[in-house]
Amino acid sequence: MGGTKKEPAVASPQAKLAAVIKSARDAMRKDAGLNGDLDRIPQLAWLLFLKAFDGLERNREITEPKYRPAIEQPYRWRDWAEDPNGSTGEALLKFVNGDLLPYLRSLTGTGAHDPRDVLAAVFKETHNRMLSGYLLRDVVNKVNEINFASSDDIHTMAHLYESMLKDMRDAAGDSGEFYTPRPVIRFMVQQIAPKLGEVILDPACGTGGFLVEALEELEPTVQTTQQRRKLHASLRGIEKKPLPYLLGMMNLVLHGVGQPNIVRGNALNRPITQISKADRVDVVLTNPPFGGEEEKSIQTNFPADKQTAETAWLFLQLVIRQLKDGGRCGIVVPNGILFGDGVGARIKQQLLADCNLHTVVRLPDGVFEPYTPIPSNLLFFEKTGRTKEVWFYEVPPPEGRKKYTKTKPMRFEEFAECQAWWGDRVENERAWRVPIADIEENGFNLDFRNPNRAEDLTHRPPSELLAEVADTERTVLERLEQLREALKDGLARAAFLGATSVASRPELGWRHARLGDVMAIASNSVTVEPHETYPNVGIYSFGRGLFEKPPIDGRNTSAKALNRVQAGQFIYSRLFAFEGAYGFVSAEFDGYFVSNEFPTFDPDPAALEARWLASYFRSPDRWAELAGSSKGLGVRRQRVPVEAVLAYEVWLPPLDQQRRMVQLIEAIDEVIAIRAGVEPALLSLPAAVLNEAFNVDEGTSIRR
Repeated sequence: MGGTKKEPAVASPQAKLAAVIKSARDAMRKDAGLNGDLDRIPQLAWLLFLKAFDGLERNREITEPKYRPAIEQPYRWRDWAEDPNGSTGEALLKFVNGDLLPYLRSLTGTGAHDPRDVLAAVFKETHNRMLSGYLLRDVVNKVNEINFASSDDIHTMAHLYESMLKDMRDAAGDSGEFYTPRPVIRFMVQQIAPKLGEVILDPACGTGGFLVEALEELEPTVQTTQQRRKLHASLRGIEKKPLPYLLGMMNLVLHGVGQPNIVRGNALNRPITQISKADRVDVVLTNPPFGGEEEKSIQTNFPADKQTAETAWLFLQLVIRQLKDGGRCGIVVPNGILFGDGVGARIKQQLLADCNLHTVVRLPDGVFEPYTPIPSNLLFFEKTGRTKEVWFYEVPPPEGRKKYTKTKPMRFEEFAECQAWWGDRVENERAWRVPIADIEENGFNLDFRNPNRAEDLTHRPPSELLAEVADTERTVLERLEQLREALKDGLARAAFLGATSVASRPELGWRHARLGDVMAIASNSVTVEPHETYPNVGIYSFGRGLFEKPPIDGRNTSAKALNRVQAGQFIYSRLFAFEGAYGFVSAEFDGYFVSNEFPTFDPDPAALEARWLASYFRSPDRWAELAGSSKGLGVRRQRVPVEAVLAYEVWLPPLDQQRRMVQLIEAIDEVIAIRAGVEPALLSLPAAVLNEAFNVDEGTSIRR
């Protein structure tokens, strides 16, 4: 019998573009000049920018016969990059480094928002970091596969680019600044509801997330070319740092804004009294940096009684001044803004006097993980006069969870109940209001707890607590059964538990190896600059992995240099190796910094998984063995030198068995986490039983 021939699956445009971008990033991984996404994504960004800009130039040359291209020959993308067999190797490097980039930096425009001025600003601090001209040609050829003349490709590329921006921010972990989750941005934009013709400003725009979301919110209302141009011109941003500035410009270009109105500079850099009525805007949407500090010269731009080094307080004052009468603002602030006193109380007094702070949305813990654990809030206010009352809305975490994590982030749908409540406000278990008199009496402290929150565990019915515990125990038993079944597989058993004898290990493909033969010491040293801060990572003892430490301030450290770690590396603490301070660098900590007391290693990808080695050293026997094999390490807190680690010998399973072992270890960790999650309910059961037994009906009492 004949069958119908199955047609081969056709990859979606998004899948094709994702494959192109992945190929380009893979090629860059081979270049010695690039270290992690913190280098790779900016390198790819400026190449994408030039490709996209050339596409816009070509369109204007067709539609505007008298248009003079901003980039002239031979510096246009089409001149030097489009031919896949064009210049490569040293010749390409010489042209890019010695001719192209200097030319772009030297461009000078003739008027406001001239594209030549935009290009000069973008490339002022942009450098080619690739050392191989051949790999650079490979990347250029990959970028050429993207068709920026196609609106579909531009739209798809924009969303892929946003995912790359998130990767870059994950890698950077900038102190005080972090990637704002897209659901938070979308919620804030929708609640502010900007209108066509209004000027929208983000004074700390970073990579442009709020501006792009506002653009996408308003584009369906555009009906004419003139309206589209006005919309593009109404999106304004200011960004202090060169890298986010480049990425923000690129983000808007990919979303069709030919001449993004983003200024490179510090929004706090002029006296606040110099912000005139002409400078004021209709809408401010922003997540300004917090936890950072501004220098004294910046602080003096603000009133004497409201000067502070904390950036969040300064930006709040700036926004109040920057709004037109009747203007609206949505701003992300840390918890400290709510309860801050002193200068903070005076700034909040001004906010409540000049503006109607109508809503404070309290976000659940973990929304901004892994960038900061600091609880955050969204303030919504209008410059329409004095506040009479403030509504608070507490967004709960998903059922069964206490907080969000990097792997389980917030979703936009979780704002749905808040959005439904927004237009028809009533008090409920998540929403409450506070009169201005109570706030004034409280010293302008806005940290009001939810008076309607459901009672704690000890006041929940014991039957509910027991059901929750029982459900969790059933889940744990199912997972344990899955583990038991996995261990019936001989290969899994060997990988997880080890061979039953030394003689059987070679039969399973295991080999005896010095760690120095399968990994090499990594060095990515960075000179400490006094005015920079460096995201810092530490290592828990007893095999518990890495954790984020407070950032290192260049002004307050004695270290002359720090090492930047990369995802996939093995790392340990010299000082606490004797008690299991070993780990691997996950993507979460790519681009963080450590001192020389935390040696890092690049594993041979054909032989060793850093995650497996970190699991290996979770065994107290293993870390004691390594410490004991090093001369003079019997005394507590003596350092384990790099030489001892490299000389240490292990039985090394093949990669597939290493990965199987890691999967099983992680499955066990998951069971432990599930079991830990139900412990509070279990511990609350005695009190819950007693509370239910001795509670009496309303209106009755027991007297002796």
